[in-house]
Amino acid sequence: MLKIALPNKGTLSEEAVALVLAAGYACRRYGRELMVRDAELEVDFVFLRPRDIAIYVGSGVLAMGITGRDLALDSGAAVTELLCLGFGRSTFRYAVPRDSNLAVSDLAGRRIATSYPRLVETDLARRGLAAEVVRLDGAVEIAVRLGVADAVADVVQSGRTLHEAGLVMVGEPLVRSEAVVLARGRQILDDPHARTFIERLQGIVTAREYVMVEYDVPETALEAACAITPGIESPTVAPLSRKGWMAVKAMTPRRGVNTIMDRLAAAGAKGIIVTDIRTCRL
Repeated sequence: MLKIALPNKGTLSEEAVALVLAAGYACRRYGRELMVRDAELEVDFVFLRPRDIAIYVGSGVLAMGITGRDLALDSGAAVTELLCLGFGRSTFRYAVPRDSNLAVSDLAGRRIATSYPRLVETDLARRGLAAEVVRLDGAVEIAVRLGVADAVADVVQSGRTLHEAGLVMVGEPLVRSEAVVLARGRQILDDPHARTFIERLQGIVTAREYVMVEYDVPETALEAACAITPGIESPTVAPLSRKGWMAVKAMTPRRGVNTIMDRLAAAGAKGIIVTDIRTCRL
């Protein structure tokens, strides 16, 4: 039975479970269960703290797991990223008091509060800086105001929390993070159940980047329209009952789809419809 770890709480858990459910697996919890078995597909889903998942996977106790890249790196576990999932995006940044004028190079000899000590220590060593890393389990942004630290290093999404604490980000991100599927190595894909799991998730992740565009177009404008929506291999084209008109169907990137509709309309297309794609295999 393949054992896969999922986050047990938070937004990361909600999105991971929704993705796995969309992939056709029975992983829904109805209480505080630590494990849910999908007997039909021969997978046990184990619900763990997101911070611990990479450790369990790296030790070989579990075959795969979904967690944040930042958490995996901070754990120091020997794991490999199999698939980026496109949600839970954030950056890991240094932040200093707004009026301090401190740069990252000025952090030498200062106290840096963080919940990710390994990430910070690794980055400081790379820069050749010696500083005191103060480990906290949460509410890192208040550490400077309370006098525990001179700066912080924390996960940033909107940056609003840091701003409210009187802090400003400095330097480039230490890590650009998102939810990922982890394993000890790519050899896990030799297991057909593991390979199917990754392929199903990949199909949904890919589908979220595309939409299906359908429209009718005069045959005289067909070439120009197909140049706007070339599809993956090529668009599907079929004649309509109305002489001189063709129906076209093509996958196109979700980003910029409104501009594509504008261009199709300008080329003479009619009845332009855009629909979501639940999953696909390219």
